[in-house]
Amino acid sequence: MMIMKELLTGFLLPCVYAVMACLAFCLLLNQRGRLMVASSLGGGVGWAACLLCAFTGSDVVQYFAGAVAVAVYAEVMARVMKSPATGFLVVGVLPFVPGGGIYYTMEYCLSGDTQLFLSTGIHTFGVAGAVAVGILLVSSVTRLLRPVRMVQDR
Repeated sequence: MMIMKELLTGFLLPCVYAVMACLAFCLLLNQRGRLMVASSLGGGVGWAACLLCAFTGSDVVQYFAGAVAVAVYAEVMARVMKSPATGFLVVGVLPFVPGGGIYYTMEYCLSGDTQLFLSTGIHTFGVAGAVAVGILLVSSVTRLLRPVRMVQDR
C-alpha cells in the first residue's frame, strides 16, 4: 500500500500536473483538438523521463534526459500527425523552463548577494543549457538520418 501511495504522489501526479500545465499553454498557442492533446502528452513524457533519472543525483542530467525524451516524442508525433515538430516541442518543453532559477538569480543580483547570484545563475544556466543541448542532439540526429533513409528508399 505504501509503495502505491509513493508511486502516485512521487511519479504519476507530477506527470499529470505537467500535462495539465501544457494543456493550458496550448490555449495560449491556439492549438486545438488532437494537436492540443498530443502536444500536452509530450510534457508528461518528458517529466516522466526526468523523474526516472533521479538516481543520477543531478538535476541538470535529469533535465537533459527529459528534454531528449520530449524532442524524440516531438519528432515521432510530427511524423504520425503530419504536423511540424516545433509545435510539439515548444509545448512539451514547457515544464523544463527554469523560471524559478531565473527569478531567484535576478533577486540575488538586485539585493547585492553576489555569492548566491553567481551560484544560482550558473546552476540556472546549466539547466537551460542541458535542455537546449538535449533538443539540439535529437534534432541533429533526426536531420542526419533523414538523407540516409531517402537513399535507402531509392
